[in-house]
Amino acid sequence: MRMDEIHILVVDDEKVIRDGTERILSKEGYEVTTVENGEQGLDCLRKSKFNILLLDLMMPGISGMEILKMVLAEHPAILVIVITGYATVTNAVEAMKNGAYDFIPKPFTPDQLRIVARRALDKLRLEREAELLRLEREKNLQDIASEKSRIKTIVNCMADGVIVTDRKNRIVLINPAATRILSIDDAELNGKPLSFCVKDEGLNQLVEGFFRGGEPSYAAISREITIEKEKGKEIFLRAHAAPVRNEEGEILGSVIVFEDITCLKELDRMKSDFVAMVSHELRTPLIAISQQISVILEGIAGEISEKQRELLIRAKERNRELITMIKNLLDLSKIESGQIVQYKEPINVNVALKKIINLMLPQALEKGIALEFEPYEPLPLINADVNNMEGVFTNLIGNAIQYTLQGGKTIVRSGVKGEYVKVEVIDTGIGIAQEDLPKIFDKFYRVKTEQTRKIVGSGLGLSIVKGIIEAHLGLIEVESELGKGTTFTVFLPIKS
Repeated sequence: MRMDEIHILVVDDEKVIRDGTERILSKEGYEVTTVENGEQGLDCLRKSKFNILLLDLMMPGISGMEILKMVLAEHPAILVIVITGYATVTNAVEAMKNGAYDFIPKPFTPDQLRIVARRALDKLRLEREAELLRLEREKNLQDIASEKSRIKTIVNCMADGVIVTDRKNRIVLINPAATRILSIDDAELNGKPLSFCVKDEGLNQLVEGFFRGGEPSYAAISREITIEKEKGKEIFLRAHAAPVRNEEGEILGSVIVFEDITCLKELDRMKSDFVAMVSHELRTPLIAISQQISVILEGIAGEISEKQRELLIRAKERNRELITMIKNLLDLSKIESGQIVQYKEPINVNVALKKIINLMLPQALEKGIALEFEPYEPLPLINADVNNMEGVFTNLIGNAIQYTLQGGKTIVRSGVKGEYVKVEVIDTGIGIAQEDLPKIFDKFYRVKTEQTRKIVGSGLGLSIVKGIIEAHLGLIEVESELGKGTTFTVFLPIKS
């Protein structure tokens, strides 16, 4: 099943969310349709076939929870991913009980949306494989598992663990990856109850719920489980389970896929430990060093020679660069954990731009560069974190000045395009080669030329800028030509 075969319906009363979701998913190759309320969504579902429904729980008129029940009653095959601005555990659990496949909280980043969509795509692919099983002449999954079929070969080669059970919840197929992940002996497992392999009671009960009354109350489940191994070591798994039906809709059994996420958990822990170490073990002593150097430079500790002063000034500058790099790493960690946006409020981007330009004007004049501001008035307000916005435009304007030669020009221009505030930072600098443009937002990437060799930096600035803008549901674009200059264009949603 390819992405271009997937048709996604987005039902949300916020235009910014609809437009942003359509833009992100369309770029991934999905076919996306958006509507602003539940009535329109139900009408679309009756007229066209959709694979995935992104449904806002909090909308005027018919509530999202009511729509969820109606959709699954009329279209049981569709995967519903609920969107909620409150993201409470109660809302999520209630939605999953009513048949939702997954949920995503507002505000969400493009990467979070892509991950949820890909997870749903994987689920649809799994159901497609299950359909192949149902098309076999033999309806008994025990017979299917015993055949040396192509499907069994594919399943056995999968890196994720797979267990298939019959309608009595007995194992009829288990691949080598599952026995390894679940630490099960390679003895004959066919015919054993699922609980023999899976010790998580919660997962067992949820799978058994597929068969109660012949009609499960939900189409699929996803659950994280923990398994203890030798010497107290734990591994973390994400289990995805779904019922298997025949052509008549009769439940034949279930399919459970186990994904080992221990490495991801470990990376999260290591990242948290690293951030804590950077914050407490590196930044504090570096700031202390900078203060002590300042004391010596001011002559409080005694007279120093010109050579000593020169060396201390260099040391202080390098120390400042280290502190800046540490701050960038901390910002990057906050972006990846979804914590970079601390507080949103209505702001006028022109006010922030004027403040930054006034602060950077001396730097531009010292370098012999003209710094001009062309504001659009009146400029609509946006909902944003003020500190984040100042950081974004300080970085972009600072780069424009830094990479422009003496006698050049930097122009900052605000405007409006559709439902977005647009800000352009234009310079007549050295420019960026076309082969480097796709990489400039990558972490730690720096363009290496003779002209940039003496310019210091960590290569994190533009990556942080892109992360902040996307966290505000915005977009950044770049155009450049070697020897003629570069234009960065930022789009931020207008306050609704």
